[in-house]
Amino acid sequence: MPPESLLADIGRAFTGMQQAREAFAPQFAPREIGTITTVSTGIATVTGLSGVGFEELVRFPGDLYGIAFNIDAQEIGVVLLGDYSHLHTGDEVTRTGRVMDVAVGEPLLGRVVDPLGRALDGKGPLGNLQRLPIERDAKAIMDRSPVSVPLQTGIKVIDALTPIGRGQRQLILGDRQTGKTAIAIDAILNQRGQNVVCIYAAIAQRASAVAKVIADLTARGAMEYSLVVVSAGNDAPGLTYIAPYAATSIAEHFMETGRDVLIVYDDLTQHARAYRELSLLLRRPPGREAFPGDIFYIHSRLLERSTHLRQELGGGSLTALPIVETEAQDIAAYIPTNLISITDGQLYLSPTLFELGVLPAVDVAKSVSRVGGAAQLAAYRTIAGNLKLAYSQFEELEAFARFGTRLDDNTRKIIEHGARLRACLKQPQFEAVPVLEQITVLLALTAGLFDDLPLELTADIERALRAATAQLAADAREHCLQSAPLSDADHSAILRVATAALAAFKKKP
Repeated sequence: MPPESLLADIGRAFTGMQQAREAFAPQFAPREIGTITTVSTGIATVTGLSGVGFEELVRFPGDLYGIAFNIDAQEIGVVLLGDYSHLHTGDEVTRTGRVMDVAVGEPLLGRVVDPLGRALDGKGPLGNLQRLPIERDAKAIMDRSPVSVPLQTGIKVIDALTPIGRGQRQLILGDRQTGKTAIAIDAILNQRGQNVVCIYAAIAQRASAVAKVIADLTARGAMEYSLVVVSAGNDAPGLTYIAPYAATSIAEHFMETGRDVLIVYDDLTQHARAYRELSLLLRRPPGREAFPGDIFYIHSRLLERSTHLRQELGGGSLTALPIVETEAQDIAAYIPTNLISITDGQLYLSPTLFELGVLPAVDVAKSVSRVGGAAQLAAYRTIAGNLKLAYSQFEELEAFARFGTRLDDNTRKIIEHGARLRACLKQPQFEAVPVLEQITVLLALTAGLFDDLPLELTADIERALRAATAQLAADAREHCLQSAPLSDADHSAILRVATAALAAFKKKP
């Protein structure tokens, strides 16, 4: 016979269970479940989800997600975001009730992630971060400020002739292997110590190319203020499609906290091809070059998100450097012309200059910045006009000189001056030139101090000149970095230092 205390405990437990059972009220949460009807390359068609919304995220078996793209009466077309090899006809699909979003926040700096926000660098999970939708409306016109602050790339030909401002969208285009990515990486490296967050979005790039970029950024300490969003070439086309939008939402988070952000899209040609592939698989009507009719819209809504915010909204900025690949130097092709019309200028890289060893191979005649001098230090503006005019005259006369015609002295001087100008604008990768040194070199060029010096020694002459900038007085150094134009006294001081530094290279009689 059990003791009375144990019997009492059993009675109380039984009474509690009986009361809990009587108080239980089942709550039913409706779930909408669909069924896969077909699975194709990167897409699936699903029936049964009659309430699904456009671009809603749906869940497949194996924790695979997709975006509802085609909303038809009987079925929906879904873009798959990952490896879909395990999917079969008849598998269940459920709605999530939300759109595609991505993790954002300070812990992302120094990390390598995919467009879904998953870490790829083996440094552990990212934690529970705030999330933002990858598709967001661009800022209203009244929320924007003019682009007036320069974003220095450290590349002389860009900072002087085609300047980039914070909040600008500057297109980089050219044929394969002409140095497009190299310019973007140099621009990222030059932001060290400038309080600029940098994001590199690799869109359908080879894994080896992405690994090289990450290694270059890591070796030079740039990953401290950068992050990389990777969609590899062998990923599903859906991941390639959402990659730039996810990267832009991450960038917008930093911009809205008052930070300056630089984002590189490498490259949007692959993005357009991925969207064309998805559209054709979803049987959307093709247009020119089989691209769908809204190919312009997918890039315009992406690049319009780059801007410079008003001070009342934090004053942050988002500068975009989209990259696009041309074929056979055809900048009038469909995708390049679309992007040229969307952006605020372009840097065209010439294969001819690249083959001649003129690096970076920026074709000054075909490159332009529609923001122009408004986003350039005043010290550059006093030099850049004469510089571009002299370079254009040189290129035009150089073409005539190839015919072997006799040249007068003035024409010969223009050609010799232009040859030194081109040689001085050459710049190896990973060797950024600070603002003060750029201004000193360019001012010496426009003043003709290089013209009497041997052309083959231009690189050595430039190094000597850059080293001599340490001898400039402190006030002249400060004036070069301010928004006010250089005074005559500053001009004279810089030219005195330059003349003394170049005296050792003058030809002896």
